[in-house]
Amino acid sequence: MTKPWDLGNHPELPKIGVIGWFHVVRRGLPLVILIFSGLIVLLLIRLIEAPIWKTCRPITPHITQFVCRNAFYILGIRHEVQGEIMRGPGAIVANHASWLDIFALNARKRIYFVSKSEVANWPGIGWLARATGTVFIKRDRKDAANQINVFQTRLEAGHKLLFFPEGTSTDGLQVLAFKPTLFAAFFADGLRETMRIQPVTVKYLPADGVDPRIYGWWGDMDFGPHMLATLAASHQGAVSVRYHAPVQVRDFANRKDLSFAVEAAVRAGLSDDR
Repeated sequence: MTKPWDLGNHPELPKIGVIGWFHVVRRGLPLVILIFSGLIVLLLIRLIEAPIWKTCRPITPHITQFVCRNAFYILGIRHEVQGEIMRGPGAIVANHASWLDIFALNARKRIYFVSKSEVANWPGIGWLARATGTVFIKRDRKDAANQINVFQTRLEAGHKLLFFPEGTSTDGLQVLAFKPTLFAAFFADGLRETMRIQPVTVKYLPADGVDPRIYGWWGDMDFGPHMLATLAASHQGAVSVRYHAPVQVRDFANRKDLSFAVEAAVRAGLSDDR
């Protein structure tokens, strides 16, 4: 029997002292202002953008990028990018380690997350997700045909859709097995011959002497304490986003072969130069 990777031994979050609370205020306040002012501008522009371009969003994704890119300046976390970013429509698959992934993956590439439908109803996060064009899907085989139609519509509009094939987040030190079922839609008629997928590795590099899992947010960890600990850190690390060579869906016999190939690329990126 395979030993579970997560036995509940989460990293111990440092206690927040006077200096830590100073960092929370000096980072947290500008971050909140940045996010919500960006959201207001996005919604106002979307009022004009939607009637003219409908599904296409030629302007508002740049606002999302601006917010996410500057979020790292505020947090004091270095954001590094490696590899060539795929041009044109297609899908992105990445490992998932933290709530910071949203900022890391949006900062340099205009993407649209694909998320479970339940997220749409989450307080705050659901609102932000809907505003930025997240694609919500139901985990139900009966809804498979509708999902394919949604993917085709968004891809034809030039959107890059981002998936987390692990189905959950980790401590950031490993990549869990990708779920092949998530790749089934790419083999549908009308997608298979033209669909490209780019594997992406997100790797967090904490400051010297800090638990290497400190940026990871997984399992039953509470969001509030983890966010405060991130804001309060005196010394921040970095996040590296590595774009691997895209693959063509038509080059694979089935979804399992495709899943294994992109998983291997993401896993190799995490192990390099750690």
